[in-house]
Amino acid sequence: MLTSLRRIIQEVNSVKHLTEALSLIVKRVAHSMETDVCSIYMMDPATQRFVLSATMGLNEELCGKVSLGLDEGLVGLVGMREEPINLERADTHPRFQFLAGLGEEPFNAFLGVPIIHQRRILGVLVVQQTATRRFDESEEAFLVTLSAQLAGVIAHAEASGALRIYEAGETPQMRTNAKFSGIGAMRGTAIGTAVVASPQAVLEAVPSKPAQDIKAELEIFAIAIDAVRLDIWQIREKLTGQLRPEERALFDVYLGMLNDNALGNEVQAKIRQGEWAQGALASVMLDHVRTFEMMDDAYLRERAVDVKDLGRRVLSQMQNADQSEREYPEKTILVGEELTASMLGEVPKDKLVGIISVRGSGNSHLAIMARAMGIPTVMGAMDLPYAQLDGHQLIIDGYSGTVYANPGEEILAHFLHVLEDEQHQLSALFALRDLPCETPDGKRIELVVNTGLNSDVSRSIDHGAEGVGLYRTEMPFMIRERFPSEEEQRRIYREHLAAFAPNQVTMRTLDIGGDKALPYFPIEEENPFLGWRGIRVTLDHPEIFLVQLRAMMRANEGFGNLRIMLPMISNVPELDEALELFNRCYEELLEEGFDIEKPKIGVMIEVPAAVYQARQLAHRVDFISVGSNDLTQYLLAVDRNNARVADLYHQFHPAVLQALLKIASDTRAEGKSLSICGEIAGDPGAAILLMAMGYSTLSMSANNLPRVKSVLRQVSIKEAEKLLHQVLELEDSMDVQRCIDQLIRQLGLSRMFQSSAEIA
Repeated sequence: MLTSLRRIIQEVNSVKHLTEALSLIVKRVAHSMETDVCSIYMMDPATQRFVLSATMGLNEELCGKVSLGLDEGLVGLVGMREEPINLERADTHPRFQFLAGLGEEPFNAFLGVPIIHQRRILGVLVVQQTATRRFDESEEAFLVTLSAQLAGVIAHAEASGALRIYEAGETPQMRTNAKFSGIGAMRGTAIGTAVVASPQAVLEAVPSKPAQDIKAELEIFAIAIDAVRLDIWQIREKLTGQLRPEERALFDVYLGMLNDNALGNEVQAKIRQGEWAQGALASVMLDHVRTFEMMDDAYLRERAVDVKDLGRRVLSQMQNADQSEREYPEKTILVGEELTASMLGEVPKDKLVGIISVRGSGNSHLAIMARAMGIPTVMGAMDLPYAQLDGHQLIIDGYSGTVYANPGEEILAHFLHVLEDEQHQLSALFALRDLPCETPDGKRIELVVNTGLNSDVSRSIDHGAEGVGLYRTEMPFMIRERFPSEEEQRRIYREHLAAFAPNQVTMRTLDIGGDKALPYFPIEEENPFLGWRGIRVTLDHPEIFLVQLRAMMRANEGFGNLRIMLPMISNVPELDEALELFNRCYEELLEEGFDIEKPKIGVMIEVPAAVYQARQLAHRVDFISVGSNDLTQYLLAVDRNNARVADLYHQFHPAVLQALLKIASDTRAEGKSLSICGEIAGDPGAAILLMAMGYSTLSMSANNLPRVKSVLRQVSIKEAEKLLHQVLELEDSMDVQRCIDQLIRQLGLSRMFQSSAEIA
């Protein structure tokens, strides 16, 4: 059955749209389970009814014409209960409902299982037999397993169908107002043209788009084929003396597959039909890969790997040629399965207006970068058929996490109005730039920024930043092909210190590991977030740590505005070891004749263990800063990059608030300064609570700073403390959010928190 399961999934994955997928499923399931009937009833969101969408064994003419509600029939019961129903005589069950003309009369045995994707019921999968019997446990388990596997495939096919209409002759037309949901990672609205970014040499990620010049695309393909053919021939010759004749024959097979009368001919045919070269190649190669993967013979199944490798080689050649030629629209919305910082960097800064990533959550590092850049962003749009979007007009609603493809006139007019209103709001907020962040009753809060690139500097200053609360020093490491030297680091750090002088700049020592990797220093672990990261890496490599500390202190010469922060500290001995290296580095620099002052050093609290040793840690350092992103992730056991569990990541979770309160209390008891540099600091509602807890410095993305300042200047410390007292009594994060919203409304500040729908 496992073999059958894999084959069905592979076949369904290869089809182009939902109708074909459902038809294939019922045929393959009926055959695999040797049942008389297999049917799929899909949920219609508009009517909340299960519509017969495909069947093998019943009257196919009724597909799309008969339906059942949640309170109707056995199908409705499966959907309502969201669990399997297995009956030996379906017609004796009180919920059985006869549907005239469907042809169910001869069938007795009934097994129905729900198809559920991300808590949303998509439909019901049913098998029936004439025999009077219950399906056995293995059959039921197989259908449940298959349903769970197919849910994602069906959801994706459903999303693709929402984007395209297939008319007679299978010619696709683009729908208007196709709507997809994700997570709003950066508030704001963007209207622009989609550019699909795909990782290097990944066939599955190649977008589908029409060829602008068929002759040119054929030439691109021909050049790539010639380059790969030469490459394979050179490898073959190089290894001739080391391989047996049968092993060398594999290279001859590769070369043969590239001939015009083999795969090359199929790709050329697709290009002539109007597909661009990369898309044609990916389509042909993946079709052949799937064919090999479904073969019974083990040797032939293994050849799927060879076909895929060959396709990647050709694709890599085409992508390398395309890099220098790519032009970006004036208003580019970058779309991809899993976008990276380097992909963002390829788009000219003045042309990038929006970001959509299929993977990731609102607290992933890509989302943090997007907020730093002030670009409306949607993350975790898992069902978005992104490969079909290249060149099409998109709208990003960063308030609700919604994406509209090919918007109609009415929706486009609505969001143009939203954009205009956003500009008015920004103008009003920027009027506060040079005013202090001070409450009506005189409480002063320092608002600083999180930075990582030199491009962040001017934006931060323009937004009224009073310094840097978190400078992510790993950024200069990530954009290089080797560790930067001490002098290279010194120059980078000095530019940042000079730009903000005399205001303080808090630099975090190298924080790699987890989801932050260096291409030249790979860290491969099964559970990277609980592994070798942050201070653990640099203590194990003092040669890296000491060079960075020296560069920071030397960069501070003549400024005196540097603070150094240690990440991922989880115990006191770890801190003591880091402080010993810090002090040693300072003394060595003095001995070498550098005229420097000893910077303040602090600890970043971001793991639960540090919460419960906050006082002991604070006793040893000059300041404490909370990294709320990782702290929330570790407290709630929620991967902040995983869109599947993004709804469990709550910054207002009572456990998170209690932890923040304890850290504040213990730090104050030691008389040390306290700041917070996670994304929670940039939320105006959360900022009210943090101020009440005693956080005197809030560090955030520059684009959030004006909104936070506007709100805190209108909330007294007394009102903030009253709100904090109320929310600490609550047991649910949503109740906390509602309590904050109520205060915001009472103070007449709702405008700062409106959705795009409310703005318009």
